[in-house]
Amino acid sequence: MAWTVEFDAAVDRDLKKIDQQQKRRIFKYLKKKVATKKDPRRFGDPLRKNLTGLWKYRIGDYRVICDIQDERVVVLVLRVGHRSKVYGGH
Repeated sequence: MAWTVEFDAAVDRDLKKIDQQQKRRIFKYLKKKVATKKDPRRFGDPLRKNLTGLWKYRIGDYRVICDIQDERVVVLVLRVGHRSKVYGGH
């Protein structure tokens, strides 16, 4: 069964701050590498400290913060943003 990618409501606000070219790059990455039949963890890195249990994907200078839900076979995108700002306030 292939993994699906879902987006939290807060991601809409994040995406409005990103230019179209970067958005296309992010969506292409999620489609080609994460939403497949293989384990979505193979390209991501686990987060630590107050974000333990979440995963990040590095796409250029942008980061996608996700919750990988094995029981639902879903990668829930929680935040998308520039690497200098995405980790704070979550």
